[in-house]
Amino acid sequence: MTKTNDVLFKCGGYRNLKSFQLAQLCYDITVRFVELYIPRNSRTADQMVQAGRSGVQNIAEGSIASATSKKTELKLTNVARASLEELHLDFEDYLRQHSAVIWQKDDFPAQEFIRWRINSMQDFRKFIQWAAVQNNPSVNLRNCPFQSVIVANGALLLLDTACYFLNKQISHLAAGFKSSGGFTERLYRVRSEKIKTDNQ
Repeated sequence: MTKTNDVLFKCGGYRNLKSFQLAQLCYDITVRFVELYIPRNSRTADQMVQAGRSGVQNIAEGSIASATSKKTELKLTNVARASLEELHLDFEDYLRQHSAVIWQKDDFPAQEFIRWRINSMQDFRKFIQWAAVQNNPSVNLRNCPFQSVIVANGALLLLDTACYFLNKQISHLAAGFKSSGGFTERLYRVRSEKIKTDNQ
């Protein structure tokens, strides 16, 4: 009798994906950011939260759907990537509209952020506290809350990393689909092998 694992693709395990972990952290940061710095009834607040949530949920849903559809997994992972890009633009918009500096990779705060290898809310908060006491022109401003600039820039760097991992996932999934096909083709191969074995 054909085992289930011979037919179904390996699926799940999304909680171990670096892309999921970072997307979830970005979502949590976004929810808090919106509560503190975005007008509660604005459309932007809802859009940012939904974009962050979409990034997380679509990675998870794609991972589960991969049992029977690599095509669906690829599609949903790409949706997650697009959602995080939308969120990235929202954080950029906030900084630009408040005439705040967007950190470049070679700026001191960005270099420090990368060096910290932040992967939890606790780490993120510690960095915000550290950056808040630094006397660095890259984080000084007058026309919006001081910490919001640090949080927004930190979120951008995390989103960059999450999107980097998602890009790698998408490339890997596309290559796998090209070489192995989808569920229907797999099912046909397994069934053909079973019939061939039974007839021997």
